[in-house]
Amino acid sequence: MNKATVYSTDMHVTDEENTQAKMARLIRRAGLGDLDLKGKFVAIKIHFGEMGNLAYLRPNYARTVVDLVKEFGGKPFLTDANTLYVGYRKNALDHLDTAYTNGFSPFSTGCHIIIADGLKGTDEVLVPVRNGELTKEARIGRAVMDADVVISLSHFKGHELTGIGGAIKNIGMGCASRAGKMDQHNDGKPQVDANLCIGCGKCRAICAFDAPELKNRKAVINHSICVGCGRCIGVCPTDAVQPTDDASVTDLSKRMAEYAMAVLDGRPQFHISLVMDVSPFCDCHSSSDVGIVPDVGMFASVDPVALDQACAEAVNRQPIQLGSILASPECQGRADIEDYFQRMHPVTNWHECLDHAEKIGLGSTKYDLVTI
Repeated sequence: MNKATVYSTDMHVTDEENTQAKMARLIRRAGLGDLDLKGKFVAIKIHFGEMGNLAYLRPNYARTVVDLVKEFGGKPFLTDANTLYVGYRKNALDHLDTAYTNGFSPFSTGCHIIIADGLKGTDEVLVPVRNGELTKEARIGRAVMDADVVISLSHFKGHELTGIGGAIKNIGMGCASRAGKMDQHNDGKPQVDANLCIGCGKCRAICAFDAPELKNRKAVINHSICVGCGRCIGVCPTDAVQPTDDASVTDLSKRMAEYAMAVLDGRPQFHISLVMDVSPFCDCHSSSDVGIVPDVGMFASVDPVALDQACAEAVNRQPIQLGSILASPECQGRADIEDYFQRMHPVTNWHECLDHAEKIGLGSTKYDLVTI
């Protein structure tokens, strides 16, 4: 595959050009205006941050992208899909409350917010995965697939399961419905926590395959007929129906790449990653830790694979930030591991995701870096 081009700039500003203006200049140079946006619905995929987390991207950055999309004639909206885990973003109403609390609103960002997979995380589209090895059909939030153009605006960071969280994770995991997230994390078959189950039967009522059975007033899911649609997870009033978490990190990384392929294959796209507040964990955590390195800069490309590769390599070139997890005795004891992300989370290998993404045709790990 041919080399991609990744554009980058640092976080230094002047009195004549603030951070948002510099970000806009980067995005223009990277070619957003080359896309046909006029009259098109443009999904801007972003993470609104879990309640209590402060590492997520500020709404101001989203506003910069929104204003540019409008300038080029597009109709932007911010979007994310509901979470699989039990938290403040597991349904659309709680998700919107969290977004508003964290500062995302039509007034601050200049556009509306649409939760991609609907009220309970069940509004999905089955999308074929070209060249998929582990996933033949991906379950993607309908609003994302209804859009004409996809833009990812990612906070680049570490991740305890995938090593890094960048453009591919933002798209592959972030655009998946709750069932799609379950498909990536495990074999797609939920289980019931009997201690939480109240025997209401809502899981049984919604299942088209009669997989949930009531035994002694507790639900039990028959995995031999369960198809892994995840609707029982969405309707359970006590969060008793839960996914298992039994996928290997290698399979998780590959499935995530294949889900990103389902979303992006053959569609106009653009990707932006801000490498700042590089926390060691996902923004889905209800807290955020000290950044592992100083703020690096802003990156943009039409190739999500090259973008993630460039961002990871840029982080690994930085000095370790004092007071961060990387400076802890535990991580210092792994100093023989050169890669910062694997040093923090030794079970992970972010290269597996990017190598697989390149193999299936999502993008290239080889790139030219243009600094502005």
